[in-house]
Amino acid sequence: MNELAILHVPESKFCFPADDKTVSLRLRVSRLDKPKSISVVYGGKYEYAFSQKEAEMELVFTDRLFSWHAASIELSDVRFVYVFKIIEGENVFYYSEDGLSDSYDFTLAYYNSFQLPYINGADVHRVVPWMREAVFYQIFIDRFHRADAFKDDSYINMKWLGKPTPKSFAGGDIPGIAEKLPYLAGLGVNTIYLTPIFTSASNHKYDISDYYSIDRQFGSNEDFRNLMEKAHERGMRIVLDAVFNHCSENLRQFQDVLKNGRASKYHGWFMIDGDRPDAAARNYECFSACAYMPKFNTSNKEVQEYLLGIATFWIKEYDIDGWRLDVSDELSHDFWRKFRFAVKEAKPDAVIIGENWHDANPSLHGDQFDGIMNYAFTKASLDFFANESIDAGQFAEKLSGLLMRNTDQANLMMLNILDSHDTHRFLTCVGENRDKLLAALAVEFMFVGAPGIYYGTEIGMIGGYDPDSRRCFDWNGEGGAIADAISSLIALRKRRELKFGGIKIAHERGSLIITRDFDGGAVLLQVNASKESEDLLIPGNPLVENGLLAGKIKPWGFAVNSTVI
Repeated sequence: MNELAILHVPESKFCFPADDKTVSLRLRVSRLDKPKSISVVYGGKYEYAFSQKEAEMELVFTDRLFSWHAASIELSDVRFVYVFKIIEGENVFYYSEDGLSDSYDFTLAYYNSFQLPYINGADVHRVVPWMREAVFYQIFIDRFHRADAFKDDSYINMKWLGKPTPKSFAGGDIPGIAEKLPYLAGLGVNTIYLTPIFTSASNHKYDISDYYSIDRQFGSNEDFRNLMEKAHERGMRIVLDAVFNHCSENLRQFQDVLKNGRASKYHGWFMIDGDRPDAAARNYECFSACAYMPKFNTSNKEVQEYLLGIATFWIKEYDIDGWRLDVSDELSHDFWRKFRFAVKEAKPDAVIIGENWHDANPSLHGDQFDGIMNYAFTKASLDFFANESIDAGQFAEKLSGLLMRNTDQANLMMLNILDSHDTHRFLTCVGENRDKLLAALAVEFMFVGAPGIYYGTEIGMIGGYDPDSRRCFDWNGEGGAIADAISSLIALRKRRELKFGGIKIAHERGSLIITRDFDGGAVLLQVNASKESEDLLIPGNPLVENGLLAGKIKPWGFAVNSTVI
């Protein structure tokens, strides 16, 4: 065994409580090692020296460098201690806090066994129940649909289907979203994620000057209340965008600092080098290099109270269903822990999704975020479908590695996306190849976590980087093959295999194969990434397909089947 490759860390993504009585364990080994078996030898903390149990671990994933073995153990004594037993050929090894050894003295285990000292209920990351079946639809509001014909439209400076610029305003509004709820429900969407809705000078509203009022371009607070009520009547949920890293220079508190400098009671709300902010010198911290978006000092207790008040106001007064957290990786873990406590106290099943583009494991242990926008999934999908820089086997390895970044609960609450308002449109990235788009969507819907659709994907909207990815929805393009396929894929989310099942990711010949299984049933996906038609390799009854004919799948075609196992 390659001891340098073996890794286990207690109370981490390698060892975590799945619920109040169940612990999930993982052990990482070199993918080049082929042990006959790996088991966990465990027991209660105070009787382990003379009484142990043993549970077999399963090889669950293999990525580019490692193999991952896992076990789930239901406990009678939640004071849990353990070591690993590895059989390789005729050799028996033990892996403990002391590393790899060829014997282990259980009478001295209190010195060097691994332990989960106690499963405290407060430390269990609870899965938001509705996230198991959630299908998100992201709306950039100014470009989706206008319904209010009587509002002041003097701000509008582009035709509805014109090419957007950074300063374009097209007129989309909240009544327009309410009017299109039947359309979204017909598509199968059950969760809407809205980009910011609060008062702001920009079209994107990420520079907010009043967090308690709906921007007048979008409507009124009552328009938003009406949208929430109509959505909930349909069993749909709405998640809002929380911009708490920074604000607009027009925020009342920042304007007070501009006027009064260090004498302002809000001077400590921001990170200013000097007596007063100077936009030309940019002597204060801001979002990116944007002087008009000053950064909050979220270590300031008054700022924390202000932002937590906003977060809970929209839950208590309008019953929103969660928050997506803009630039969440630039705020302190301390603030997000307080944020989670406040939000979950106000609404226990509100979801908290961070905007972290990179590995966010430190934020996903159940004390901060539930999940993140899974841009690592986006990148892996681009490598496979758009750039073709990896093959089916390498894609399988990448997806497997992503699942081993975090706990099972965090994986279930990831928001998996192919594109967003901050990226190129996926259809553009794949050269407008609709077969590739549909196959990528099939992978997204079969993967663990909640799939997210960027508005207009279902009608084949294209676009380059921002602002081109923020074009207006062409309502004359409604429907078609992509929409039909998405509706069929959405239907998969209701199946028990996808809501509660495990996942296996493999490849055979030129095809990616994903299996979701639960309680004797399985749903299987095959994507053909080869240059030629491939044989259908998955058994069962067809559920969704594109490019399947006479038992053959065309290049970049896919098939989803159900079967009994």
